[in-house]
Amino acid sequence: MSAIILEQAPAAAESDKPKRSARLAARGHTLHSGKSRLRPHVMKYLPPLVGLALLVLVWQIIASKNSGFPTPAVTLDEAIKLFADPFYRNGPNDQGIGWNILASLKRVGIGFGLAALVGIPLGFLIGRFQFMAGMFNPIVSLLKPVSPLAWLPIGLLVFKAADPAAIWSIFICSIWPMVINTAVGVQRVPQDYMNVARVLNLSEWKIVTKILLPAVLPYMLTGVRLAIGTAWLVIVAAEMLTGGVGIGFWVWDEWNNLNVPHIIIAIVVIGVVGLALEQALVTLAKAFTYEEVGS
Repeated sequence: MSAIILEQAPAAAESDKPKRSARLAARGHTLHSGKSRLRPHVMKYLPPLVGLALLVLVWQIIASKNSGFPTPAVTLDEAIKLFADPFYRNGPNDQGIGWNILASLKRVGIGFGLAALVGIPLGFLIGRFQFMAGMFNPIVSLLKPVSPLAWLPIGLLVFKAADPAAIWSIFICSIWPMVINTAVGVQRVPQDYMNVARVLNLSEWKIVTKILLPAVLPYMLTGVRLAIGTAWLVIVAAEMLTGGVGIGFWVWDEWNNLNVPHIIIAIVVIGVVGLALEQALVTLAKAFTYEEVGS
């Protein structure tokens, strides 16, 4: 009887081998699928983190070589103190960084909004009518390369005040991308569409709203995205020259006080706000593709 049992034991072990192999294979497949699911997330977040770590390392090396340059740890400590109360007010020239950011965003919003109100319709006219294109193209080509800050003295001369002069600089630098991109979008509308509109005897208003606007919208939003980035760059430089409340003036004021950690914090804040503005408009532009609008 014992011999029979001894003979059956190896057989049972042999029969368990396929089951163990199946379990190991299933476990290996689970681990592989888990790694496959994690890989896109790792590749999405790891490179930016490595880039930021490299930036901080270079920053630390520069600070170790220059005693006047603050280290990342010192700057972080100052940032915590600064953002603990970003909206304090101790007078017209002593306000928290939050008020300065809001003041700059307000100027950008006004100048950018005025540029959109003028630039987008002008782009439609240039793209739609050959006479308008011939009339305005030389003007756009002449004025577009001019540095936005070169317009600041003109604004100060005309408006006699720093705040409207800064808004004027935003307006004049923001208008060109919107004019050019909108005009290009109108000119690239297929001629077949315009032929159909002519056959149906559509009014100019219906041509603009039913044909041109849906087709031109992606181009127009690209111009808006380019314009907002330029506007945010210009307002910082303009506020350094004009003074008052604003993130640009705040940077210059901190430089006069030799507060280098605050200058670095302001640089990071300017970059974050500019990135947020651009990403918001990129998201908006992606939502309006030609196919989606046409459907």
